[in-house]
Amino acid sequence: YQRSGLQSLVRALELLRPFPRLRAMEQLLVTVPRGGRLPALVPAVGARRGRVGLLTGCVQRLIYPQVNAETVRLLSRAGWDVVTPPGQGCCGALHLHGGRLDEFRALARALAQAFPEALDHLVVNAAGCGSAIREYGHWLGEAAPAAALARKTRDVTELLVEADLPLRPIEAVATYHDACHLVHGQGIRSAPRALLARIPGLRLVELPESDLCCGSAGVYNLLEPQMADRLLERKVDNIAATSATLLVAGNPGCLLQIAKGCRARGLAVEVLHPVEVLARALGS
Repeated sequence: YQRSGLQSLVRALELLRPFPRLRAMEQLLVTVPRGGRLPALVPAVGARRGRVGLLTGCVQRLIYPQVNAETVRLLSRAGWDVVTPPGQGCCGALHLHGGRLDEFRALARALAQAFPEALDHLVVNAAGCGSAIREYGHWLGEAAPAAALARKTRDVTELLVEADLPLRPIEAVATYHDACHLVHGQGIRSAPRALLARIPGLRLVELPESDLCCGSAGVYNLLEPQMADRLLERKVDNIAATSATLLVAGNPGCLLQIAKGCRARGLAVEVLHPVEVLARALGS
């Protein structure tokens, strides 16, 4: 769609204007990079801390493959063997949001089977996925294998904040958006900020109403685009007030939504995952 030039034509001629939901979906698209398959195992560099599995996610894997690749690299440098099962599937988050509980439970069981039991943690870099996985015990029972996987689940920032990585300066002003499924769903607020604060030269400015929803909310921005856009306008207003050049958020849905809002406003803000910022500071 993008590489053929069809996207440019659709946008230039505003062909989707009569179809607001479809138009909202199309406007979210960023330039999708080509992503290769991740190695099934990347060994730890230096002193070994243990073994983790990486959830590649659906949106993250397709839209932001570089986030997964950098997650593997950072975890390896932090001393973790990183296992990425090629046959893993969806965590079921959107099915849970939509009340399709039978499908959600089936996906949860399949995901638990895809990962080996001998893992210290399951690492997730998408807040919506992490929040859903942590509910496996509630929906499938605490004795289920999926519940055991849930108890091992950690957001990537929770592990990286424990590592002592050599970081180079980044001279920029950054602000951080609390993804709803990270701060409200999982109670993770300090780890991402602590990671960013460690980068020399990076000035972290607190975002007003940082934990106010950006309007993404799973598929809410597709089902209710007008209401979602009102939330997005408020979020972009707050971002503009910080004069930041980097907006950092730990969920792909938020990244897509906020990037869309900044583009529409003409705001010169780079929208990045915490892993991308940390990887940039780590260098090659």
